[in-house]
Amino acid sequence: MGIIVFDTGPVISLTTNNLLWMLRALNSRYDGKFIIPMKVKKELIDIPLMTKRYKFEALQVMKEIREGTLHVYNDKKIEKKTLELLNLANSIFKGNGNWLKIVQYGEMEALAIALLQNADALVVDERNTRKLIENPLQIVKLIKQKTGAKVTVHKDNLKRFKRQVQNVKIMRSVELVMRAYELGMLDNYMPNRTSVVKDPKKTLLNSLLWGLKIRGCAISHKELDRIVNMELEE
Repeated sequence: MGIIVFDTGPVISLTTNNLLWMLRALNSRYDGKFIIPMKVKKELIDIPLMTKRYKFEALQVMKEIREGTLHVYNDKKIEKKTLELLNLANSIFKGNGNWLKIVQYGEMEALAIALLQNADALVVDERNTRKLIENPLQIVKLIKQKTGAKVTVHKDNLKRFKRQVQNVKIMRSVELVMRAYELGMLDNYMPNRTSVVKDPKKTLLNSLLWGLKIRGCAISHKELDRIVNMELEE
């Protein structure tokens, strides 16, 4: 049985776009479990329930846990691996001589579970975490663009990190939604052609992808347009 591990961001992106139900539909076609770490569960449920914002979103996630769509991974043994990854990841880049904290505990907890459980994929929307795993040197460019800081790389720490995560497959909420779209799960949202809606398929695709982008999924305008155009050509 396979495992797919979710970070906080993708679940928030889906929930705030009224698409959390989609996980159950996707899970029904997947021979495995959708897992969230304990830290992610706290960020999605415990913290929002103590505030005035996002309570209903928290209740929606609770429902999916209660009904078995999402499973909370609660094992204290994961803490050691999480801290190892967190300390290593935040000891790779320096900006103007200071270590740059580019990832948080929750993201590294999800990554630790993905590694130790040999997960099929890690679902994460946050740009730094994804780039650190897929193409870490792009982070240097991003930091320079944002801050103008002089960035140096601790090559040994980078090699150690890359060696551990080289087999991790990354997905975003974008890939999940596009998979659901291709399976016909979102056909009910296809609008009719009108004087305003010139191209129903393009309208649906743009609404889905822009909704995810606005609510936290790291996707560029260029990539968004490329995905839409590719789907329209099929």
